[in-house]
Amino acid sequence: MNNLNLQKEAMRLRKMGKTYGDIQKILNQRIPKSTLSFWSKNAQLSPRHIELIRKRAEERMNNARLISAETNRKKREKRLESIKKGIKHLALLMKNPDVGKIALTMLYFGEGSKTRKGSLTFGNSDSRIISLFLRLLRECYEIDENKFRCTLQCRADQDINKLERFWSDITKIPSALFYKARIDPRTIGKPSKKLDYKGVCRIDYFSADIYNELKIIAQDISETR
Repeated sequence: MNNLNLQKEAMRLRKMGKTYGDIQKILNQRIPKSTLSFWSKNAQLSPRHIELIRKRAEERMNNARLISAETNRKKREKRLESIKKGIKHLALLMKNPDVGKIALTMLYFGEGSKTRKGSLTFGNSDSRIISLFLRLLRECYEIDENKFRCTLQCRADQDINKLERFWSDITKIPSALFYKARIDPRTIGKPSKKLDYKGVCRIDYFSADIYNELKIIAQDISETR
């Protein structure tokens, strides 16, 4: 097909509402879009064809976004997997009691209460953080399970019994050692938006000795140069 016939055919297809990408595929020619635009500048398109072209362009953009999002997701997963492999050995260090105590100290003095001197008080809404705190505490020290107490802080429309069962399963602390749940009065009459929210679980462990030891570890680490 000579250049003139190619141009005529391209204009005909454009008048039918074909996009530049469609025209390239139909003609099996790698014609620059700038050239197609120049050839088609005087083409009279019906409103229907204009709307068709607009919709096709929108579809391509949406598809491009989806492809880009999927590509970025796979790249992110690959990076995270690489990071995970690179630090896998760190988890094994936690089997060392001294390393475990350092981790427990950092966690407690980052998230726990520093005002109660006779006990440890640690609260969080993330069950993984609560589990980590208790695992470190139980692995690093000889624990009297009867010295644990739990307090749930929740919203007014939440099922307290269900929350207690959830947190008792997470903490391995029997519900008999749970204090009465505290309901946030600001939530009365306001439906919860986050249906997976389990409230805040506050753990108290009565041991001045452990609290003081963790405090001294934190002081020694902060003063070491």
